[in-house]
Amino acid sequence: MSDVHDTQLSGGRRRARLTRRARLLLTGGAVLVVGLVLLLVLLPGDERPARAEKLTLPEGRRASQAYAAVDKALDVAAGTTKKAARKAATARNPAKRLRLPAEAKGNPEGYLYPATYPVDEDTTPAGLLSFMVNTARQRYAADGLPPSARPGALSAYETVVVASVVQAEADTPQDMGKVARVIRNRLAKGMPLQMDSTLNYGLGRSTLRTSHADTRTESPYNTYRHKGLPPTPIGNPGQDATRAAVSPPKGDWLYFVTVRPGDTRFTADYEEHRRNVREFNKRQEESG
Repeated sequence: MSDVHDTQLSGGRRRARLTRRARLLLTGGAVLVVGLVLLLVLLPGDERPARAEKLTLPEGRRASQAYAAVDKALDVAAGTTKKAARKAATARNPAKRLRLPAEAKGNPEGYLYPATYPVDEDTTPAGLLSFMVNTARQRYAADGLPPSARPGALSAYETVVVASVVQAEADTPQDMGKVARVIRNRLAKGMPLQMDSTLNYGLGRSTLRTSHADTRTESPYNTYRHKGLPPTPIGNPGQDATRAAVSPPKGDWLYFVTVRPGDTRFTADYEEHRRNVREFNKRQEESG
């Protein structure tokens, strides 16, 4: 039975007239179409990527890697967190600055503490950076970093620099104390640190292969050319590295090389160190 009735018009023309049932069907159809459109909009495949519920920053990551991780976790454009860090460094309002030591000069490298941080819809890059820095201050204090330097001792900031090098150089947590002692011994003797990790940080890379040409590059992070510590941390150290930097074991070691994973050799004898280095180089050649 049709729901459309014909109505006689003057001149013999007819027009279609909708019954009440037909009008209801069309109205319901419009609602159905709108509902389908909403359903398509809300389908999971068409949603914006959801923010992660947490962000885990592993030990030893550089600030550049931390920035990228925050951008991804918060689903913001690449470079957003780096800009937030720069803005915080130059903020006129002290409340908007990161709580960094004056020695850091606004650079949060070394103070983006490796940990797991909660993330929700209200989390901002600036807020997460502040959370990381505040966590670093709390954890470093708990691990024994001095609030101020004693005469002839490293400052808290310098100790974080040492911890960052220890984190990058030590092959295992068990070796961290010895690496920290090597750094302390070299500083005490006025010897250049000669750490590949600092050199590579300045070159913006990570590698086990360092050439003689690399050691001649002009960079404040080239500890082959320049004595003393690099100007900033070279990454964000964890608890083991921090504790090693604060309180390294006693020892006369001046040299070390990781010949193979799990086999780092420490010595105070330069000739012994050279033999260890030759063994390392041979293994590197054999591995291609």
